[in-house]
Amino acid sequence: MKKSFDIYQRTFEFAVATIKLCRKISKEENEFIVTKQLYRSSSSVGANTREAKNAESKKDFTHKLAIAQKECGESIYWFEIMKEIFTSNQTEIDKMIKESNEIHLILSTIIVNTKRGMISSK
Repeated sequence: MKKSFDIYQRTFEFAVATIKLCRKISKEENEFIVTKQLYRSSSSVGANTREAKNAESKKDFTHKLAIAQKECGESIYWFEIMKEIFTSNQTEIDKMIKESNEIHLILSTIIVNTKRGMISSK
């Protein structure tokens, strides 16, 4: 997965890659509970990041990104479960865990920097 510098595009691509991996695992492992949870959390990262783009205020912006960050953390959790219970697709799962962690850190940095700007502009 080529990494975009645009967080909106990157979280979209993250959701698409996750859904493709979940489909593959569902088919190979006949598993639907973990993959369904991962579908939801990974797509929510991008959806909330996209909502932040159209936020009504900086406070609303940081709130929506905080939700995206929480969903990203949940995605990491489900990927870690996948890594433990499935024998196939380990390399792909590792890549998605790495990407999840990177997105989580990026969102955290954006939130912190935005909050700093809100405090300094008062």
